[in-house]
Amino acid sequence: MKYLKRNTLIGMTNTFFEILRSGINTTIQDNGRNYMYHQGIAVSGAIDQRNYKLSNKLVNNHLNEAVIEFAYQGPLLKLKNSKINFSITGDVIFKIIRKNLKVEDGKCYKNYILEQEDQLDIISTKNTAYGYLSVSGGFQIEKIWNSYSINTKANIGPNNGKKYSIDDKIFIKNKNLQEIKAMELNYSKLSDNIIRVIKGTNFDYFSTEAKKIFFNQEFSVTKLADRMGVRLSGHKLENIISTNIKSEGLIKGVVQVPADGDPIIMLSDHGTIGGYPKIGVIISADLDRVGQLTPGSSVNFKEVSLEEAENIFKAYNEDTNKYINECN
Repeated sequence: MKYLKRNTLIGMTNTFFEILRSGINTTIQDNGRNYMYHQGIAVSGAIDQRNYKLSNKLVNNHLNEAVIEFAYQGPLLKLKNSKINFSITGDVIFKIIRKNLKVEDGKCYKNYILEQEDQLDIISTKNTAYGYLSVSGGFQIEKIWNSYSINTKANIGPNNGKKYSIDDKIFIKNKNLQEIKAMELNYSKLSDNIIRVIKGTNFDYFSTEAKKIFFNQEFSVTKLADRMGVRLSGHKLENIISTNIKSEGLIKGVVQVPADGDPIIMLSDHGTIGGYPKIGVIISADLDRVGQLTPGSSVNFKEVSLEEAENIFKAYNEDTNKYINECN
């Protein structure tokens, strides 16, 4: 597809969502902006990768198609000029307001048809932070550095790298609705607060007591939680060597401990380097659950080996594929 200028697409359809309420943090996300770390660009992408993929599968999209990610309160959207098939995944309360003003309660992990002038009111998430909205065919937006993901901290991505606001329009690709069959998943959300970690590269910077605390005491999620990371509170973790090290590369899931002793878990929009000691790394299979933690939630860390982490991630992928195959 050719472009006239930034954010202006040739052949753009006239089907779009008009945003009547923007929600708290409404952005476009996909599987992330890979292979840009060496240039200081974070991966970004959906916080909860499983729910992101399932939302796409429910409307027969490619698993890596762009979706709308929202946090806590979602957007109120009005569909213009066509009808679409959509799905919402996560732990989300939403309603469909038909153009005749009939109101329907929505159910997650199920696809629906939305008609022209119907409204979709994504009221809020319940016991998690993020939810996902996919539409059949996907959104007609521009890729920036080979990804649709918006990183609001760095102003990278579609919509000039900003979250969506009232009166913005999100254009939708055309897709033949006859290709979409009615689907519903019986999805079971894991609610375990035990988060498994591998020892970090600076694990021995911490006192014996701090190491015991990290693996045996409960931590709480503070209000300082967003797409960059989650700050925890609880027993302080004492550093006996240095609280400030030479900056080095970070990845999603790294647990850094600044001088105040409170751990910070890095998420999708984290910086690519950091200078705080790293006590641990969340295993890949638990990153979705960590990203969905809400303020006040409790967290307990459990140490696993690299081999155990690889086996757990294999089981996570098999479980994800099981849900995906249910949609075929």
